[in-house]
Amino acid sequence: MKNTVITIQQAKEQGEKITMLTAYDYSMAKLIDEAGINMILVGDSLGMVMLGYEDTLSVTMEDMIHHTKAVARGTKNAMVVADMPFLSYQTSVYDAVCNAGRLMKEGRAQAVKLEGGSAFAEHIRKITEASIPVVGHLGLTPQSLNAFGGFKVQGKSEEAAKKLLEDAKAVEQAGAVAVVLECVPAKLAELITKKLHIPTIGIGAGAGCDGQVLVYQDMLAMFGDFKPKFVKHFGDIGTMMKEAFEAYGKEVKSGVFPAPEHTFKIDDDVIEKLY
Repeated sequence: MKNTVITIQQAKEQGEKITMLTAYDYSMAKLIDEAGINMILVGDSLGMVMLGYEDTLSVTMEDMIHHTKAVARGTKNAMVVADMPFLSYQTSVYDAVCNAGRLMKEGRAQAVKLEGGSAFAEHIRKITEASIPVVGHLGLTPQSLNAFGGFKVQGKSEEAAKKLLEDAKAVEQAGAVAVVLECVPAKLAELITKKLHIPTIGIGAGAGCDGQVLVYQDMLAMFGDFKPKFVKHFGDIGTMMKEAFEAYGKEVKSGVFPAPEHTFKIDDDVIEKLY
């Protein structure tokens, strides 16, 4: 069944957990979609996991549109959500609506995601008025990395926790269809989830959220040198891939591959006429 803003809302109301994973290309989107995952996030995390940047700040609208189009082509049932990259919406409400529209029209997303709370309520409201579903993003918002002084858990003090709850309510009131809570204390995320009518999708925010999201490279252990606390490895695919690459390299160098069964035949008479 096709996942939409209606079905994810129904999932929250019925107490059914929502699943979300990132994807950045056709092949991975197709696999994730066939696995029955409810939502696919084309995250600006592609800057780090696909393009090799140190953070998400260098990701452009063109990057996001390019990857979102590829994901959309590989998806039949999952709801595709595309990140709005740094400075694609912070500059003005007008820019926010235009760039959200590009992700829908050119990228073929079904929703856009943007970071920030009450300060961006008007942006969310206007994007929503343009019939574009918006997913909010609160807590550790990677585009605010420099303002936060690094990747740190958010909402731990009373003041910060209160602000996070207020921002969540503001995002909902502005018309968001869901909100991602990243690196938020589990009990606070659970409280926010109970206070909101829209679904919460957690990443490093505990099991009390309505759903969960992970970067697929993280959950498949494709980066052996880095594992955030909130990540669980559901498969050691990184090691399997490296072993396969090494085996391929050895067989090519030794002449074992390609073997006769991997080649195509031609009549000897034809070859002899070429000499």
